[in-house]
Amino acid sequence: MNFRHLTLAERLDFTRGGTEQLTRHLAELRDDEVAEQSVLPGWTRAHLVAHVGYNAAALCRLTDWAATGIETPMYDSVEQRGREIDDGAGDSVQVLRDRVGDTARLLDEKWHSLSESAWSREVRTIQGRTVPASETIWMRAREVWIHAVDLGNGARFSEIPDPVLRSLVDDVIKAWRNNGLGSGLTLQISEEEPISIDPDRGRDNQVSISGDLAAVVQWITGRGAEGVTGLPDGVDAPRWL
Repeated sequence: MNFRHLTLAERLDFTRGGTEQLTRHLAELRDDEVAEQSVLPGWTRAHLVAHVGYNAAALCRLTDWAATGIETPMYDSVEQRGREIDDGAGDSVQVLRDRVGDTARLLDEKWHSLSESAWSREVRTIQGRTVPASETIWMRAREVWIHAVDLGNGARFSEIPDPVLRSLVDDVIKAWRNNGLGSGLTLQISEEEPISIDPDRGRDNQVSISGDLAAVVQWITGRGAEGVTGLPDGVDAPRWL
């Protein structure tokens, strides 16, 4: 079941579960550990935590846009977003922790106050995509579940609910195809039908990456090859974001 096929209440519940997963693992870190390297290259855990907090605030702005009809961008620019994260990473650990909790609660409140018609109002993401406001739920679910793993202190892709994993597969494949990436790759998820990124390419030149759903999603999102087979040396997943 794809995340987008769930009811509104179910999507909100899965997103809330991801927030709980992330905040639980964040709470398990000592303050001095927050300054250490995250799973993401070039980002400490402080950068990651700053990003998660500011991401919720940015989605609050899109929710306000949907509620009022007044354009309220996520960020002024990509550069401003980057500066915000860099500056936020320098805040005290307590400020970082509080921001994650406070902005997540505010976003949840704004979602619950949206009218039925506002959910279909179009807003614009930082990448320039025009999407219905309901897409903000998926945007947040993706952030919290993946970044819980990126903290690097025990969260696993195998703990991410199947609907979230399925939608991540869809998102990554769509991004690769839109950007002409992943040609020659085939994804074999357990006993399911294989997914060829570029079906027109001859089968003789395909590289087939196999594993269960969680392992394949971990690899295609650039978080390591644990649990996948068929991966030639030196082959990394193409970027998707």
